[in-house]
Amino acid sequence: MLTPYAALLILHLLAAAYWVGGMALMHTVVRPTAVALLAPPQRLPFLSAALGRFFVYAGVAIAVVLLSGLAMVEIAGGFAVVRRSVHAMFGLGLVMAAIYAHLRWRLHPRLRRAVDVQDWAGAGAQLGLIRQRVFLNLWLGIAVFLVAVVGRMG
Repeated sequence: MLTPYAALLILHLLAAAYWVGGMALMHTVVRPTAVALLAPPQRLPFLSAALGRFFVYAGVAIAVVLLSGLAMVEIAGGFAVVRRSVHAMFGLGLVMAAIYAHLRWRLHPRLRRAVDVQDWAGAGAQLGLIRQRVFLNLWLGIAVFLVAVVGRMG
């Protein structure tokens, strides 16, 4: 029988994998392919729409990661008793969530507006900022996975 903690851990890992894996897919596959095959008037609306869809599902994944993580900490007895690795994961997760919020509610709307008025240079600039932040968040996500694995060994 699955314990509540085990069920939360499964949800937590699946949501984290979706979030970080989605960033990896967008950064290493979708964007480079779009750059290789599409001119800016086709590429920028496509990437804006793809990011918009990803941000919706990533937002759900982030909520699941944060809520399941907090629930697991509560089951374990609170932040006072969990390993330092849990504190590190939670702190990095909050930084990642803040970067996501900046992407979704600040940079992506700017990208959409530039695409709407066919300002390809402006849209490209916003997409460049998004790409940089996603790259940072991707590496933070990888760091969280490493902390999780190494933290369980100690």
